Amino acid sequence: MEDLLQGLGWAAIILTALIGALAGWIAALIAGGHRGRYVAIGVASAVAVPVVLGLIGLSLLAVGGLLAVAAVALVGAGVVLVIAKLIFD
Repeated sequence: MEDLLQGLGWAAIILTALIGALAGWIAALIAGGHRGRYVAIGVASAVAVPVVLGLIGLSLLAVGGLLAVAAVALVGAGVVLVIAKLIFD
């Protein structure tokens, strides 16, 4: 995990946060209302999912680079946002 963060650095964290914010904003448009909550959940999940996958030993993120981290962040944010929609609404 440290290799992943050292290799990609702040660019990966900022990119995943932006992807999460965009995913949350789109989710709020589709679901309606609670834009702040969806954006916050999107950002948190987009940043957390690649970190969690790195912690459990999924080294493909380090090999795939920034594009792989971005794809995982997008999919992770989408899944968490769907779960949040089911829980909160």
